Amino acid sequence: MAKQQPIFQVVGGQSKAAPPVLCVDLDGTLVSGDLLWESLITLLKRNPLFLFLLPFWMVRGRAFLKQRVAQNEPIDPSRLPYRENVLAFLQKSRTNGQILVLATASDELHAINVSAHLGLFSEVVASNGIENLSGRRKAARLTERFGSGGFDYIGNGWVDVPAWSAARRAIVVGANRRLVQHLSRRMPVTVVSAPRRSTARSALLAMRPYQWVKNLLLLVPLITSHAILNLHLVALSAIGFTAFSLCASSMYIMNDLFDIQADRQHPKKRFRPIAAADVSIPLGFAIALVLALVGVVIALTVSKAFLLILAIYMAAATAYSAYLKRIAVADVFALATLYVLRIFGGGVLTGIEISNWLLAFASFFFLSLAFLKRYAEVRRKQGSVAGRAYTSEDVAWLQGIGPSSGYMAVLVLALYVNSPEVRLLYRHQQVLWFLCPLLLFWIAMMWFRASRGLLEDDPVLEAIKDPISYVTAFAAAVVLTAAL
Repeated sequence: MAKQQPIFQVVGGQSKAAPPVLCVDLDGTLVSGDLLWESLITLLKRNPLFLFLLPFWMVRGRAFLKQRVAQNEPIDPSRLPYRENVLAFLQKSRTNGQILVLATASDELHAINVSAHLGLFSEVVASNGIENLSGRRKAARLTERFGSGGFDYIGNGWVDVPAWSAARRAIVVGANRRLVQHLSRRMPVTVVSAPRRSTARSALLAMRPYQWVKNLLLLVPLITSHAILNLHLVALSAIGFTAFSLCASSMYIMNDLFDIQADRQHPKKRFRPIAAADVSIPLGFAIALVLALVGVVIALTVSKAFLLILAIYMAAATAYSAYLKRIAVADVFALATLYVLRIFGGGVLTGIEISNWLLAFASFFFLSLAFLKRYAEVRRKQGSVAGRAYTSEDVAWLQGIGPSSGYMAVLVLALYVNSPEVRLLYRHQQVLWFLCPLLLFWIAMMWFRASRGLLEDDPVLEAIKDPISYVTAFAAAVVLTAAL
């Protein structure tokens, strides 16, 4: 059996007897994230008008900015991504008789909240609206308070080098080898491990590439018009798929940024890269901006009309993430709209007109899936869902209207099969009737699974993993082929 790696180890020689004071950095050390960004993103989500005040606060200095943000948006310390190994190290140090002091560049309002929540610290030294306690300022304050070499210091990056230089011992959290070597030439160094996924891999996960399968809806106009073998139109659809996928990933990242607090209360979403602080909030914004710009440029190379559809999709997705997702009923209609917009995008991209039949069918079908997603969330949670407007009292209502929307889609399909338009595309019109029981079976099966608590994710993604969905899709393909 492999020997378990210790969460901390001494580098550069044995240290002397521990002094009574251990000064602990907060941002990036005790927690994975940055409290200024944590509170700022929540503040802007609650009231975007604060964006216009930020320049005036920044002019008065970073310390003033931190104080104003903290005053207007206090953090909930119970939702922060604490580093478990660091907490274990601090508990051990406290047990060994060390006095713990929280020494951070974060505003003192945030620092006091964290200290009160953890109950580990005897004192808090933090920025106060006038002085930004970072780098050399922090080192000077700690030296003044405890004397040169009169304290140990635990931090995580190069900005902490001045504080380490003034300390008796350096404790480094998850730092790179170069920083550890730099410090170990000057003093004893203790390294506390901080397991973390690579930034590149985390950024890719934050983009949610598995969600790109939804953008295959751009191909629906090609399929329904029997133009799927037109290579030129398929190539155009591929370009549109790329543009939609990049912009959709940008929207997913923005959604995770705005939903960071709610995601941390979710049993699965709390492991998402942004909620887990594997991708920082500034980096998340940068990635989202680049993806959106590249997607828009690609769309512009196709046509301005397609770019307009993509812009409407992004505006709707932004409205959903920032506001609509917290309004009951409006949220499911917004979700259904995002699906239908993809079909419209495929029509604009290829020049194929979207029929009223397809529009009606898609509207009811995706509305049912949107209700199914909300129902599954509430059914699993058995209470209120963080960041949503539904509670367990809404289960019966959701279970009533959701399947009904799906059955309306089946009704539209049945009316379409019996319409004159079908004769222009299919020689054996009556064969298409078999599509109705197939679709009815699939919708009923999905809602049955959700009612048993077996639906754990987005219904579209669940369908991709479900063998029954593949069997149903294959049977539908056989019916369509036989009807030609």
